[in-house]
Amino acid sequence: MTSHLVFRAGRKAYALIRDRGLSPEMVSVVAGAAGGPKWIILNGLDRAIFFDWIEAEREQAPYLVGSSIGAWRFAAFAHRNAPEAVVRFQQAYINQRYEKVPTPAEVTGESLRILNIFLGDPAQSGILSHRSFRLSILADRSRGLLRHDRFLPLAAGLALTALGNLLSRKTLGLFLERALFYDNRDIPPFYGMDGFPVYRVPLSVENLKQALMASGSIPLVMEGIKDIAGAPRGLYRDGGLIDYHLDIPYNTGQGIVLYPHFVGRIIPGWFDKTIPWRKPSPENMDSVLLITPSEAFVETLPLGKIPDRNDFKLFKFRDDERINYWNRALDQSRCLGDEFLEAVTTGRIRNMVQPM
Repeated sequence: MTSHLVFRAGRKAYALIRDRGLSPEMVSVVAGAAGGPKWIILNGLDRAIFFDWIEAEREQAPYLVGSSIGAWRFAAFAHRNAPEAVVRFQQAYINQRYEKVPTPAEVTGESLRILNIFLGDPAQSGILSHRSFRLSILADRSRGLLRHDRFLPLAAGLALTALGNLLSRKTLGLFLERALFYDNRDIPPFYGMDGFPVYRVPLSVENLKQALMASGSIPLVMEGIKDIAGAPRGLYRDGGLIDYHLDIPYNTGQGIVLYPHFVGRIIPGWFDKTIPWRKPSPENMDSVLLITPSEAFVETLPLGKIPDRNDFKLFKFRDDERINYWNRALDQSRCLGDEFLEAVTTGRIRNMVQPM
């Protein structure tokens, strides 16, 4: 059988899966990375996990934690009417259109439109009263020059942040502070995350939409989100700046972190994308099961690659072509979900899993 998926596991997760296979009860956390349109290739896998495998109504379902598009994906799956919310999300996102090069204000407006389409009224979404799922959203509060949305100071601030990060990831704390927005009905196991200044803010009907918008607000591409309800005053930006691929202490004990991901590499922060030697903490990855499309599968996709944000430039002013390309990739993602279900239900995952 052709393998379209690669399973890589940290030390604890690898030992557990080799011994017992993988069942929903073993999963304590589901993690979702930032990555813009790359989520498209995970749609089939997400659907299999949330709709066919994890029973959302079971008493102890996993905690969901994501930054940027990862948080948006999970908000749709935690919606009161998840099947419809997921369809609304994918259609609204894929069908973005821009007749000219958009300003940050225009991209922010389009993002808010997409959020309103799939989320609806936060009070009616059911996300914060879901019987089982507990959603957490990562965003970043800006400091110094990053507190401005004006191009010159913001660009200068980003350059300084990148330079500091090149020297040490710890310098990000001079420019950014983590904000963990969490469902406070239960304290998530990763609540004690440290390494950077952090604000822990309970999610509410008043701040759910603001937190989701902030989590995906890419600097220079979108406007920051000001003064989120219940959080310290300030300008909040994309959670991927610090937590691009979620190199965080999950603290799940013997529970597994299920991590559907676009690539086989964990890049700690957004500024680390061009720093190949920047690795995640082995301790943070101990309980992680990383599930990614294989290189052979990616080669079969339209254009031989996973959709990404550069497609807006590649198909500049040719939105119909981009939308067709993205929909074809979305359709092809279904086989990833089928293969995941086959691997876990037959126990074949025990032989497929590799050490991370």
